[in-house]
Amino acid sequence: MAPRAPIGIFDSGIGGLTVANAIVNILPHETLFYFGDTAHVPYGGKSAETVIRYSHDIVSFLLDQGCKAIVVACNTASAAALASLRHTWPLVPIIGMEPAVKPASSATQTGVIGVLATRGTFSSERYANLVDRFGHGITVLENPCIGLVELIEAGLVEDAITENFLQQILTPMLDKGADTFVLGCTHYPLVRPLIERIIPPSATIIDPAPAVARQLQRRLQHLSLLSDQRTDDHRFFVSGDPHAFHTMAKRFFLADFLLEQHLIY
Repeated sequence: MAPRAPIGIFDSGIGGLTVANAIVNILPHETLFYFGDTAHVPYGGKSAETVIRYSHDIVSFLLDQGCKAIVVACNTASAAALASLRHTWPLVPIIGMEPAVKPASSATQTGVIGVLATRGTFSSERYANLVDRFGHGITVLENPCIGLVELIEAGLVEDAITENFLQQILTPMLDKGADTFVLGCTHYPLVRPLIERIIPPSATIIDPAPAVARQLQRRLQHLSLLSDQRTDDHRFFVSGDPHAFHTMAKRFFLADFLLEQHLIY
């Protein structure tokens, strides 16, 4: 692995762009190779075995492209596949996501937090361990937000339909005293402006993407793999329709990129 090699990052769709942007902000010299598995989005309702298979295929592809590190920019894939990926490629730094229950438990003033994630994340042992470790003394309200990823992938990030959808999720949490909200899916920060319209200004929203970028920075620094030369050779790959993805990616990614299609099964 060479310091100027790219960083591989993947998600089921466009949600991982929130993590990609955080990496670009913190590590502007790094080149990203992003894989959006848009043919199989969303991952949240799929079995762990299926998500593991997709994740292994994507990581194998990204490593074949010469990536020096992998960021699993998907909470569902991290919950299902992170341990397996690290076991398969023990010499590759692989950074995953997790719902930010720990910082939320420290931030709440009311003792009630709302976690917005997916069914796959909520049903995982990884999430259960987080709540067991950091949820003592607080009330954790959960909602799998079924259908929200599809609305975001369809580009409805500023639409009244999506705002009404979020209203139905957030209002019951607010009524029960929630003052801190965890965005436990990388898609959800893309509708943060809508969320901010619904919750009071005093409420806290926790997006784990910057923390993931900082963890990546620490790992690369420890391994002497930080790039010392800025490039703009970001490459994006999708397994589904490249045109729909390109429209959304151009809207939300902060840098230029080359888009290609690569199928996985």
